[in-house]
Amino acid sequence: MESESESGAAADTPPLETLSFHGDEEIIEVVELDPGPPDPADDLAQEMEDVDFEEEEEEEEGNEEGWVLEPQEGVVGSMEGPDDSEVTFALHSASVFCVSLDPKTNTLAVTGGEDDKAFVWRLSDGELLFECAGHKDSVTCAGFSHDSTLVATGDMSGLLKVWQVDTKEEVWSFEAGDLEWMEWHPRAPVLLAGTADGNTWMWKVPNGDCKTFQGPNCPATCGRVLPDGKRAVVGYEDGTIRIWDLKQGNPIHVLKGTEGHQGPLTCVATNQDGSLILTGSVDCQAKLVSATTGKVVGVFRPETVASQPNLGEGEESESNSVESLGFCSVMPLAAVGYLDGTLAIYDLSTQTLRHQCQHQSGIVQLLWEAGTAVVYTCSLDGIVRLWDARTGRLLTDYRGHTAEILDFALSKDASLVVTTSGDHKAKVFCVQRPDR
Repeated sequence: MESESESGAAADTPPLETLSFHGDEEIIEVVELDPGPPDPADDLAQEMEDVDFEEEEEEEEGNEEGWVLEPQEGVVGSMEGPDDSEVTFALHSASVFCVSLDPKTNTLAVTGGEDDKAFVWRLSDGELLFECAGHKDSVTCAGFSHDSTLVATGDMSGLLKVWQVDTKEEVWSFEAGDLEWMEWHPRAPVLLAGTADGNTWMWKVPNGDCKTFQGPNCPATCGRVLPDGKRAVVGYEDGTIRIWDLKQGNPIHVLKGTEGHQGPLTCVATNQDGSLILTGSVDCQAKLVSATTGKVVGVFRPETVASQPNLGEGEESESNSVESLGFCSVMPLAAVGYLDGTLAIYDLSTQTLRHQCQHQSGIVQLLWEAGTAVVYTCSLDGIVRLWDARTGRLLTDYRGHTAEILDFALSKDASLVVTTSGDHKAKVFCVQRPDR
């Protein structure tokens, strides 16, 4: 959740590039602003709609309203204990599957759940701003556009909807195949999604111009737009990985066979400059891939799995898998979270295991804190944990859910963690500490 200004991407503006969308009557292009002249070879459109990719200066937003402490009633279930959260959002009536924070101010959250509902609400007091109505299946994907003006929600059946945040009005919808993942473009009002038929879709919102990227005849299980905004990496159920050129619509690199994974991909991540990609799979491997060459430059496996070489593929898939991964922004480190509860910290320069941190239950997701070597994990035991990746030491943990945590998000300044859970609730935890 790092801004362009933090990652330095804005300082190295690439040459003019466009993402072409084929409408009924014309070609509409999303254009990346550049002070230089356009590429004469790219004379595809007679009319051109400019989109301002320049990120506005982000102001530090304080908590002017203050925290609203909820009275804690008796908790029930197998995870009884204290509630460290500051705010609880309790309007969902079933498991809450996903959460995302608005990237511009980090004051709003959108959550989606098994109750076929999605809500946009305020972090400071949990007040509902509006419901993203109209879904008829579990809402598994939700997120704000790069400038926080739009919010998208997607359900398992493939119905995607987009709302204008300030007016609370629906401005676009589309029915794709069964939805696997969804992500906004980092600099433009462009939405990408992967579906069970193997397609990756790209729409310009709200006019709906569309491109599709045809994958193999199996689900596109995970995907991520690279920081340059021109490429995307997509992982598939058959273990293949494709790096797509979003403008041309063709795969630049395809990794399959021994280069790919031996099982469905579960997650992908990129480092800050987009030069490296990390992929994870149910085969328990995390592969480090050069985004430039498309070659695998490293393979990571947890020691607990590597010590069992005779484990069959089916048995291995059931017992363990890579669930989440990511790159540290300040040190050459990567973190991989496994279903067996192992958090592995790898040194990218030596490609060796640096630390192995054990959880009592499976890791659902991990996130790195921007500008530090602190990694956050959430797990099936309903606890958020903070780890110092330099030492492998547990810094602190936060409790309050009475069921497994299914997703979480971290504010840019690392002051807030927002979690969603099988207990039908979303919670806001204040995690800022004087010693960090």
